[in-house]
Amino acid sequence: MSVLTRKQREIRQREQQILVVARQMLLERGYLGLNMDRIAEAIGYSKGTVYQHFSSKEDLLAALCVQTKQKRVEFFEKAARFTGKPRERMTAISLAHELFISQFPDYSRSDELLNIESIFAKASECQQDAMREVEGRCVDTVCGIAQDAVTCGDLVMPANWNIYDMIYGLYGMSYGCRAAIKNCTALHELMSPDDRAALRRNQEALLDGWGWRPLSSDWDYEATRKRAAAEAFGVSELATVSSGT
Repeated sequence: MSVLTRKQREIRQREQQILVVARQMLLERGYLGLNMDRIAEAIGYSKGTVYQHFSSKEDLLAALCVQTKQKRVEFFEKAARFTGKPRERMTAISLAHELFISQFPDYSRSDELLNIESIFAKASECQQDAMREVEGRCVDTVCGIAQDAVTCGDLVMPANWNIYDMIYGLYGMSYGCRAAIKNCTALHELMSPDDRAALRRNQEALLDGWGWRPLSSDWDYEATRKRAAAEAFGVSELATVSSGT
């Protein structure tokens, strides 16, 4: 492993300083208020120095998104190492997503903005590649658990389906529910305070529909969640936190 020079360390520290200030500015002022001049002023460097690190505001936003996804990967990989049946580990993945949003609510803001195609397209190729790489790690982690279920016989793949078809459904449900809560006022008003519990019930119904054993009627997955929280994440009690926050 190569040792960074003093100059390289300084460059990395400055880049991290820029990202910290940019994330706070994004939270306080939104995308339109995220401004390279303001960032330069806040960190005490010239705007040219900021542009040495990030080619545009969109490129900077992409770097924030990469940070977000890297942190999520860490949570997912902890969940994947949880000791249990494959479906229990998938339950731990769902828990990891909940805990990530609860502990880092600000991180999801940059992630949501980068889903806007026009913004993503303006990011540098380097940042786009970094996002694809870290997203791939997330998907591969989840797919690996599903493959383990197939290998041990807990899950029998339907004809003409593959692992990615299934994981697409889980991802779509998770992201779709979050979008629905944020964008549909009427639905939000009808939901119980713990809208994540509703998402979990829908996820369990989906996994049951695939025949992924043990079925929710035969296994206490709430007990699995509590065990995963303690063993994988060091969380002794699971608080009720709305995903709409």
